[in-house]
Amino acid sequence: MPTDHGFRRLRGAQNRTSADACDRTAGPVWSAVGAGLHLLSLAFAGTVDHASLSGMTDDQKTPAAADPQVRELAEIPAVEVITRSAVMLMSAAAEKLGLASEDPDESPHRDLDEARRLITALAGLVTASAEFLGLHAGPLRDGLKSLQLAFREASAAPEEPGKGPGEKYTGPVW
Repeated sequence: MPTDHGFRRLRGAQNRTSADACDRTAGPVWSAVGAGLHLLSLAFAGTVDHASLSGMTDDQKTPAAADPQVRELAEIPAVEVITRSAVMLMSAAAEKLGLASEDPDESPHRDLDEARRLITALAGLVTASAEFLGLHAGPLRDGLKSLQLAFREASAAPEEPGKGPGEKYTGPVW
């Protein structure tokens, strides 16, 4: 069966319910996918069992009236979006370094490879947006530097200055 034909069948299957997605006898979708069952998850990425999401799929006439904390994305200033993103990256990196635990070496969440990626992404974001951050740039740079130093300390074989996570964007960290 040609690959593009199978792809069309998968795309057409997106309108099926998620119950059909779990049923291997649902029809041509399974024959089109064959052994590549992982493709089915991509085809059904937009489908959900609406009964399990009570309240989330209902149309709300005034979402702001239901929750005063809800804001339209278009109303949020770019600086706030960048800052929130940086704080999320910072928090995730700290978790991956094990800094949320009393003993970081024994943290079940410690993953230095993931921490490296998060710190590098944070360094790129902070460096690229520093001119727009104003007063927020200093504390974000300080937090980034602290994470870079914590990473160096946590590494079994620390890299030389300039080779650590994010140092390609920030320069060497001492």
